[in-house]
Amino acid sequence: MSTKAISSTDNSITNSEIKKKPFECDVCGKIFIRKPYLTLHYRTHTGEKNYVCEVCGKAFYQKSTLTHHCRRAHTNEKPFACDMCPKEFWDQSELKMHYRIHTNERPFPCDLCDKKFYRKSHLIGHYRTHSQEKRFICEVCGKAFSKKSYLNDHYNTHTNDKPYACDICLKTFFSRKNLTKHYSIHNNNKPHTCDTCGKAFSQTSYLREHYLTHTNERAFPCDVCTKIFKSKAYLQVHLRTHKNERPFACNMCDKAYTCKAYLTEHYRTHTNEKPFQCDLCEKSFSRKSNLNVHYRTHTGEKPYQCSVCLKSFSQPSQLICHNRLHTNEKPYHCDLCDKSFSRKGYLNSHSRTHTKEKPFACDVCGHTFSQKGHLNDHYVSHMDEKPFQCDLCGRSFLRKRQLNEHKRIHADEKPFPCDLCSKSFYRKYEFNRHYRTHTNERPYSCEVCGKAFAVKFTLSRHYLTHTNEKNYLCEVCGQTFAAKNYFQRHYRIHTNKRRYMCGVCGKSYSEKSTLKNHHRVHTDEKPFACDVCNESFAIKQSELKNHYVVHTKEKSYVCDICGKKFAYKKVLKTHYYSHTGLRPYVCSLCGKAFSQKCHLNRHFTIHTNPNKRDTLGVTLSQENT
Repeated sequence: MSTKAISSTDNSITNSEIKKKPFECDVCGKIFIRKPYLTLHYRTHTGEKNYVCEVCGKAFYQKSTLTHHCRRAHTNEKPFACDMCPKEFWDQSELKMHYRIHTNERPFPCDLCDKKFYRKSHLIGHYRTHSQEKRFICEVCGKAFSKKSYLNDHYNTHTNDKPYACDICLKTFFSRKNLTKHYSIHNNNKPHTCDTCGKAFSQTSYLREHYLTHTNERAFPCDVCTKIFKSKAYLQVHLRTHKNERPFACNMCDKAYTCKAYLTEHYRTHTNEKPFQCDLCEKSFSRKSNLNVHYRTHTGEKPYQCSVCLKSFSQPSQLICHNRLHTNEKPYHCDLCDKSFSRKGYLNSHSRTHTKEKPFACDVCGHTFSQKGHLNDHYVSHMDEKPFQCDLCGRSFLRKRQLNEHKRIHADEKPFPCDLCSKSFYRKYEFNRHYRTHTNERPYSCEVCGKAFAVKFTLSRHYLTHTNEKNYLCEVCGQTFAAKNYFQRHYRIHTNKRRYMCGVCGKSYSEKSTLKNHHRVHTDEKPFACDVCNESFAIKQSELKNHYVVHTKEKSYVCDICGKKFAYKKVLKTHYYSHTGLRPYVCSLCGKAFSQKCHLNRHFTIHTNPNKRDTLGVTLSQENT
């Protein structure tokens, strides 16, 4: 048995039946065509629940709801199967509605326009677009609603009352609509199928957005920039950006906007109001569009597909930016130099290299940054608390995701295998990074100098060479570093912390990569071969890279003080000491300082082997002159 309320199921009453109003609830205003349905409905107000689940003891207003609960929560039984696709359903009514997707049957036509609908509830909701009658007004915020039940649900957001509970996971919600939407996560139900490509979606709004990727029907193109809009009103608002018309001005700051809706959204930055709440994780947003985009992080839906490489995206803006990789389009130009960029954000970051502007300030220590990402990285230096601890080794993490990934190391679980070689990986990003060693793909390009990288993190670190930002300060010696991992590596010099021990000879190292390189001393493994002379090396970055200079004779490291060129970066670094007079290598026995580590090592033999004191003393004095 199901109630025939306006907002509930397909058995809701029609527009003509609404006018009769035979049985109306005097508590919430809902209307029913039969008295038994009204009697059942009254129990939602009185709290009377006569039907109790024998498994978990939960009580329900109706017997049908109890049956529905038992199938969902305890048996996971889906007895109603579709004979046209593999989908199964808990209720016959769900199967009946699902069939209409295959048959394209829309049995509920609107008698005021030519639209037809799969469900009667959709038709009733559509009727309100004709009447636009909203006579139920919230006394707290003034928002108006077409039904008293909608007002009641809305009022729950002010009182923080969540009367609608999921009978599977017991999560509670402000409205029945949000609960219904939440159920689709449990049953992975995506009933809205695109009849062009067959892709399925959990909500009709996602299907409508996706459908625009197939057809330009009812689309309005801009004659200036070729952008396409789904309504004439959106196009007219967009045209104001070309005319630089911004008639809607904020009275709290100097910003102005092309339409009133944008101004309303902007006001929320002053009031910090976030009225759009996700019913799955309760995160709030100032814009409904941001909520829609966020919701796809739960459903995993990516309705926007690239027609060239078939990659899918959750937002149309992501697809537009991605398409520029294929077209090499860079529409954002710097007016201070001749550089162009594919994204406005890249242009904004680049512009700060001219203005030296650092608009992102740390509210803990006041340090300022040119990019928000650098500020977020910096915040970690203030966070001492790592709430997620591994119960096997005691290591702590800032995020639960990091802990879950770490636990795979203990379980030796590597769920990401490479189909081109036999390697497997703990984390997806490690697999993606490895896969590019096969494809030689470098998808992350620097917008400043054009250099390409296989890993996004390497690009982020490379950007610091343009901004010259060194945000990580060593409190022991005062040295600053551009990247966190450089700082951590340096800090181990002071702590003498060497976590990685060789199982063959017992030597310890502060870096895992250094231990890996050392291990090749025992195995005599030299996996990195020169493609010019076939000589092999144990270490790629230092040995092989340095060896290439023998063939190229290239001296790419230039001293910006005297112009002298060097083949190796470390030689340039040592050369700099001749200008600065810096001698960072100090003997711990006598305090004498040297500009190079090899000179310190040679000097040290004076203390360990006195017979070499005279000859070495002369040599070192000449070298340090």
